[in-house]
Amino acid sequence: MPIEQQKIARRPAWNTGRLIGPKPPLKPRHIWAIRTRLQHDHRIRDLAMFNLAIDSKLRGCDLVRLRISDIVLGGTVKLRTSIIQQKTGRPVPFELTDPTREALTAWLRRRPAIAADWLFPSRSHKGEHVTTRQYGRLLDDWVSLIGLDPALYGTHSLRRTKVALIYKRTGNLRACQLLLGHSKLESTVRYLGIEVDDALILSEQTDI
Repeated sequence: MPIEQQKIARRPAWNTGRLIGPKPPLKPRHIWAIRTRLQHDHRIRDLAMFNLAIDSKLRGCDLVRLRISDIVLGGTVKLRTSIIQQKTGRPVPFELTDPTREALTAWLRRRPAIAADWLFPSRSHKGEHVTTRQYGRLLDDWVSLIGLDPALYGTHSLRRTKVALIYKRTGNLRACQLLLGHSKLESTVRYLGIEVDDALILSEQTDI
């Protein structure tokens, strides 16, 4: 066997030792625990990013590319906004709750900024934004703060968290589809991992 082929044969698979498949959403108690730790440690940027990730339900590639103008109008953080998704080119709306708006306001007070600036600029590369890899490392740190195994969670855990709760409480798949920016309902069903048992539970809770 040629040397190059031997090297390829010996090279471990990309997912060796990793847990693959859908990452679970965070539970409400996890969210509050992480928020409390970030507040206690005065990690203002991380708290703003974490809260915004939960509210926006954006993919990591869209979250890190947000600009100040996407969430601020007239010097005030918006109640609602919408962006064009990088992956699909489709608009997706999201709301900004009071805790998120407060965290973002505190973060923006910490640095001079103009509307066209990145919301989360890179600390090591001037003029660039935080990368998705850096975002993933931050998530690993956040979940580790409260004793969770970072191998079990990913950036899509934050994207899933709020819509999973919405589906559990309302069973409204169409709302979840719009909030995730999916073009097909089937994509939302797969993304949330909805099974027949889920449908039966919803049906059992409905009295006629």
